[in-house]
Amino acid sequence: MTEPLPPALAGERLDRAVALLTQTSRATAAALVAAGAVQVNGTVRTDRAARLSEGDELVVAAGALAVERGRGKPRPEPDVDLAVVHEDRCLVVVDKPAGLVVHPGAGRTAGTLCGALLARYPEMAAVGEATRPGIVHRLDAGTSGLLVAARTARAYDSLVAQLAERTVRRRYEAICWGTVADDRGLIDAPVGRSGRRPAQMAVTERGRPARTRYEVRRRYGSPAPVTHLRCRLETGRTHQIRVHLAAIGHPLLGDEVYGTVPKTGGPAVGGRAARAALRLDRPALHAALLGFDHPTGGREMLFESALPADLEAVLAGLS
Repeated sequence: MTEPLPPALAGERLDRAVALLTQTSRATAAALVAAGAVQVNGTVRTDRAARLSEGDELVVAAGALAVERGRGKPRPEPDVDLAVVHEDRCLVVVDKPAGLVVHPGAGRTAGTLCGALLARYPEMAAVGEATRPGIVHRLDAGTSGLLVAARTARAYDSLVAQLAERTVRRRYEAICWGTVADDRGLIDAPVGRSGRRPAQMAVTERGRPARTRYEVRRRYGSPAPVTHLRCRLETGRTHQIRVHLAAIGHPLLGDEVYGTVPKTGGPAVGGRAARAALRLDRPALHAALLGFDHPTGGREMLFESALPADLEAVLAGLS
């Protein structure tokens, strides 16, 4: 893998930059550096704390990267609960609870959705990427709701293609701070790595195109201004809904990462007392609808998931 260092990572440590660019854990990146598998501008560097400059060219030995990633392969985990909504010979649709990580990474090697899937569908081990077998799209650990995984290579290729062609239907329920003024709207703003916090995403002109449509379901005024939204993804960037809503001044309840992003407009969000009253230990985001064409035969598949109890409790406390 060869990558010119993007401006957002200028000044970062070598191990951190390698982790972000290869999408591996910090420990894996440090192991690659220590093994002499990383070059900076043509010179092997083994000092993981070395600081990088904009434009530096990083080369990570493909073989070493594959070995280290192989060590992070998920293992079958029969003790991890799996809420199956639909299964057939080609695929499985699950309703992921908040808090469950989809696949190993960033130091998390156990207790994953991948592990639960492998325990029930061992053939998935040969489908897709070795470190995330069967996984064709992801949900953040804190996001609950519907996710489809492939059980065969044919299904994997079909579902990945549908996602790339933007024909997969994805609708989310979101609860955000403040009163969203327009009943319907489109947030069309590119999303990429944050220039100030490279581990996070942000609206940036250097990012990739991202479009989120939203519709107001209900507005609340007490104990603080809050809006219940229905969001539809037209693209699937990392943290897209969270970043887009924060960028227009309406971060999600419970979002500790993007909840303090400076507002670009709109009403003020809840104060300290309101935040305490509406405490939530994860972002208020739920993947409520998932639709796609079945890889075999092409029939339309459509699934819905009701709001989980924690988000229902939040809404019940609003007026």
